[in-house]
Amino acid sequence: MSAISERRERERAHRHQLIITAARELAESEGWEAVTTRRLAERVEYSQPVLYSHFNGKDAIVSAVALDGFTELATHLRRARQSASDPASDPGQALRPGQSVADTGQALRAVCRAYLDFATDRPALYQAMFIMPTDLKFASAETPPPLRACFDEFVNCFPPANERRELFAEVTWSALHGMAVLSDSGRIPSEPQDERLDFLVTQIIR
Repeated sequence: MSAISERRERERAHRHQLIITAARELAESEGWEAVTTRRLAERVEYSQPVLYSHFNGKDAIVSAVALDGFTELATHLRRARQSASDPASDPGQALRPGQSVADTGQALRAVCRAYLDFATDRPALYQAMFIMPTDLKFASAETPPPLRACFDEFVNCFPPANERRELFAEVTWSALHGMAVLSDSGRIPSEPQDERLDFLVTQIIR
């Protein structure tokens, strides 16, 4: 690839990320209803045709924002699990086969708490990841690596010898998502979240 082509690719990648960042910031400040190609074009100071050369519509932009969110969430969960399990361990290392129930509970509780904090602190981003229409595939061969990495952080809370660790991870994630969405919408009070979390972890690891 020539130097000119490389520069153009860098510029295109920069514009691509700039649009994603602008969409996320606008959604966080004014809600996703405010995110339109016209508003984004004004915000990033590019024409609408330039935006459409990167994304074919709002759903594609939301998908890109969501993918960024899963990358952030995976890092957030990994740090929580690593800190709870063993601060000196490799961030990607799963629990050891002989890990105790108490250690499993400690790691799982830390990951669950990190997940709920993420959903609370980044509501617009969480909506893009889980509520709004996207083309991201869940639980399939086409699942993007960042999304799979999030799921693996739940899986890695359980010892490798646990043959149902992926099932436990699915149930845990599903319950947390329900807690996050229902709490955010006011369907359930947000105050006893820690009590719900303790109950969930206790039931999963018993």
